[in-house]
Order: sequence, then C-alpha cells, then structure tokens
Amino acid sequence: MSHKLQRNLKTRHLVMIALGGSIGTGLFLASGSAIYEAGPGGAMLAYAIISLMVYFLMCSLGEMAAHSPTTGTFCEYSSRYVSACFGFAMGWNYWFNWAITIAAEIIAAAFIMQYWFPAVPTIYWSILFFVLIFGLNLMAVKVYGETEYWLSFIKVTFVIIFIVVGILTILGATGIGGSVGFQNWHIGDAPFHNGAIGFMAVFLIAGFSFQGTELVGVAAGEADNPKKAIPQAIKRTFWRLVIFYILAIGIISFLIPYTSDILVNKNSDIAVSPFTIVFKNAGLTYAATIMNAVILIAILSACNASMFSATRIMWHLSSTKQAPQVFRKISRQGVPVNALLITALVGCLFFLTSFLQNGSVFIWLVNISSLAGFIAWFGIALSHYRFRRACYKQGLNLQTLPYRAKWFPIAPILAMGLIAIIVLGQEFNDILAGEITWQKFLATYIGLILFLILLIGYKLIKRSKLIPLATCDVNAKHEMSNSSS
Repeated sequence: MSHKLQRNLKTRHLVMIALGGSIGTGLFLASGSAIYEAGPGGAMLAYAIISLMVYFLMCSLGEMAAHSPTTGTFCEYSSRYVSACFGFAMGWNYWFNWAITIAAEIIAAAFIMQYWFPAVPTIYWSILFFVLIFGLNLMAVKVYGETEYWLSFIKVTFVIIFIVVGILTILGATGIGGSVGFQNWHIGDAPFHNGAIGFMAVFLIAGFSFQGTELVGVAAGEADNPKKAIPQAIKRTFWRLVIFYILAIGIISFLIPYTSDILVNKNSDIAVSPFTIVFKNAGLTYAATIMNAVILIAILSACNASMFSATRIMWHLSSTKQAPQVFRKISRQGVPVNALLITALVGCLFFLTSFLQNGSVFIWLVNISSLAGFIAWFGIALSHYRFRRACYKQGLNLQTLPYRAKWFPIAPILAMGLIAIIVLGQEFNDILAGEITWQKFLATYIGLILFLILLIGYKLIKRSKLIPLATCDVNAKHEMSNSSS
C-alpha cells in the first residue's frame, strides 16, 4: 500500500492554479456587493489593499515552498517554524475551510441552474455536481491538473474579454450611448459610501474573493519541479490579480452606480451579476446566458480545487500523525482515497438546503469559510517571519534560497496586522452600538472559536511550546527525499 503522492503537476498547471484559484464566486458575484457597501472608491481601495496583502503572503509562501516543498499542505511550516499546537490547529482549520467551501460552491452552482431550470429543486443539481466533482477527484492528479488548467483558462479568458468590453463601453466605443466619464463616482456620498464602516465591511468580501491564491502551496508537493515552478507561479500572480480584480471593480463602478439594487444578490440571483449587466449595456445579445455559463464553470472549477486541496490536507494531517492513520492510504492513481471520502462527507453539508432556506445556508457556509481563510493567511505570514528569523539565527545563506520574498520583515508584519484588524473588526460597530446578538457573533466568529479550541486543547494535552529559533528545522534536503514518489 502506497502512502506517497505523485509529482505529476507541471509548471503551467501551478501557474494557472495560482491564478485561477481565486477567480470564482467572489469576483463574479461579490464584487457588486463590495461596490454597494463602500462605493466605488471604497471598494477599489479595499481590493487594492487586499491585493497588496495577498502579494506579500504569496511571496512569503513562495519562499518557504520553493525552499522546502511539502506534500499535502503548507500548514507544515506552522509546525516547523512556530509550534506543534499552532501547526495542528492550522492544519485542521485549513482542511475544514476547504471542506466547508465545497458545500458552499455546490449550492452556488445549483443556484445558477435555476436560471435555466427554475422548476427543478436545487438539491437535484447539488447532487449531480457533487458526484461529478467527486468523480474527477478519484482520478490521477494529472487529470486534476489538466481539468483545472482548462477551467481556469476559460475563466481568465472571459475576464480579459470583460475588461476589454468594459473599457470600450466606458469610452463610448460600443455604439450604445456615449462616454460615461466619472458620473457614477459623484452621486450620493461617493466615492466612499458609508465611510469607515462601509470600508471595513468590504474587507471580508475582498478577502473571500482572493482566497485560493495560496493553493499553489498545497499543490507544491505534487509538482514535478517545485523549485522552478513555485517561484514562477508566485511572480506571475500579483500583477494578474491586480489586472483582474482592480480593473474589473473599476469597470463595474464606472458603468453601474453604487446605489443600484442589481449589485446586491439578496436572493443569490446569479442573473443580476454586475458582469451580466455590463455585457447587456454593451449591446451584446445572450449576455445573461453566456455569463451564467461562465460563472457555472468558475464555481465548478473552484469546487474541484477545494476538494483536491482539502483531501491533500487531510492526507498530510494523517501522515504527520495529527489525524487517524487510515487517511494516509493512496490509491493506484495516487489519490488519498480515504482522505477524499471524509472530505466529501463534510462537503455533503449542502444537503442542509433540503431542510433550511437555501440563501441562509449558503451565507452561513461562506462566513465560516472566509474567516478560516484569514486565519490560514495569518499562519502563512507568522510562519515566514519565524522561518526567516531562524535562517538568520542559524547562519543560513539566503543566497541559496530558490526564491526570496521581498520587503522582509515589513511585509509579513503588515499582513499579520491587517488580518488581525479585519478579523476582529467585523462586528466592532455592532458591538459599540449594542446591536450584536449571540447568533450573529457565532455566525461571524465560529471559525476563530474552533481554531482557538484546537490550539489550546492540543497545547494543554501535548504540552506544546514555541520552538526556539535556533532549533527550527530550516533544512530542506530531507523534505525532498521523503515526499518524492
């Protein structure tokens, strides 16, 4: 029985996974909500700040992953450079994050099908898509790489087309109306609607939109040449993220006023995606149908990546004895089959839509996933900060690193500070106003509460302590030999 994953992901797979992993529900749907909450200026500024923070995090992850590619999850760095209890809590938090996301994406895909088949219950579509994604993940990693590559390629191509059409529409070159100018930036209290409150509200939306960029760190252990592929994936990510997100937000804010109700998907109505409205305004026929088809592809791609990542994370937890050993089993195709089964079981939470309101279940799942993602990002920044300090302490020559992150130590410190402000500040205004309820508090912070329970529980049981910098394991040689197939 094998317990080793296969290195069958090429450089082009990792580059597209790093880029396409963050293009999904967040960009196509949540972007409109961001503009509605904070106005055009507030939304663009929030996304710009999150873009910079994500770039810092990707650089941090890239330095560690290229130096010591792990098979299963980058949460190994938390155990190696911070403490065993922190790594344990990070690993389980990150697995739960993506396992929960599977259910959220399955529900979102089912919502889309209602646009074409409103009479068919969403649970039927959920089951169909779940079986499809589960089947893809039973196949060899090379199949996953190719599938994700082409799905991401479609998403990226469509966003580029949207940007071109949007710019032409703004300039009045599409033949429908004239140049729009800055008129939508001067209505009401634009460009910064709701001031600081609206600005803070957008951070969580923007964070959810960018989650998935770190998946390159999960796939690193199955790359055929990680020391070359990972730096390339990291270097190409930032500017593409800026182009896709900042330009897309800007185009939507110019063409649709922030006061428009179509920017808010209160009933998860995919038909009112701001992307769809822009295409319609440009005079393109069948825009809604094309848009919904692309969003469906994007969500299924994101779901595919979520199941792949969660499965590898559980395999890693088992391999490091942080989860039952039964989840280490690898099939002939190189798939951690038992880890896939337990992940799929959590993904089956989409069945809750059979008993509860679809929209409320979806929002609940997204809230849990978003906060867990921010916790994972905090772990990346902290692990890199201590990794680099350990390198200094132990006299490691930084010139030998395959990839070096820029702006250390400012970058990881700024990232950690910003994440802490975003996470802790979500309900700050409601708390001050005395409008917070236990139900709302738990819905927002359940992920943080679970993380702290895991962290404190492991520390008390195992007597885990902070690893001294002088003894942190910064040697990469054994990792490569242990994880190769």
